[in-house]
Amino acid sequence: DRKLLSDIFREYRPQAVVHFAAESHVDRSIDDPESFIETNIKGTYSLLEASRTYIDQVRGSDSLQDFRFIHVSTDEVFGSIAEGSANEEAPYRPNSPYAASKASSDHLVRSWSKTYNFPGIITNCSNNYGPYQLPEKLIPLMILSAHGGESLPVYGDGTNVREWLHVYDHCDALMQILTSGVPGEAYNIGGGEERTNLGVVTAICLLLDKLTPRPDGSSHEGLISFVDDRPGHDWRYSIDSTKL
Repeated sequence: DRKLLSDIFREYRPQAVVHFAAESHVDRSIDDPESFIETNIKGTYSLLEASRTYIDQVRGSDSLQDFRFIHVSTDEVFGSIAEGSANEEAPYRPNSPYAASKASSDHLVRSWSKTYNFPGIITNCSNNYGPYQLPEKLIPLMILSAHGGESLPVYGDGTNVREWLHVYDHCDALMQILTSGVPGEAYNIGGGEERTNLGVVTAICLLLDKLTPRPDGSSHEGLISFVDDRPGHDWRYSIDSTKL
């Protein structure tokens, strides 16, 4: 909604934009890629242009010398990492509609920075978890399903590896980048904690065994079931956060 964005910028005169907004679930992107194109690509374009127009109109104001546009993206743009970790110079190899839409939005922000001298900064984070996460995501889905005695579906053999980052740590990093990041640069934000998907689900089961034991005394691990792997499922994500 470009008009609404323009009205908000004029009324509140922000000194920064932190762009979290995105469709972010890989499974849904496979079934409904269009909404990911609309939100992640076209939505980012709208916000970039609204921000650029606003900056152009107020450029020179002392209060806006430190304006920043922080674009929050994902490690999935780098694709599957066979060994080592991906730093900010790693090539983009998105393998799902979600990852491709985020890679596209990254390229938009980068090109706006170079073409228009726009103060954009790109961040690429690893898998987030924490309070109030949507139950479509792995950790809350497994907790809620196990608590309800439902099956815990794990793709393939469960050996796919993800790097996990608590949402509060992610926000601390974003605040650091907002205050100290260099416009035109990109920064990886990783938790440094790699786990197989099966390892995460098993850990949840063992915790629930202690916190909410099943009526028959059996372990929640018995609810785990292995299902057909999803299309384009990246085997491993791992990012190098040394720069940050």
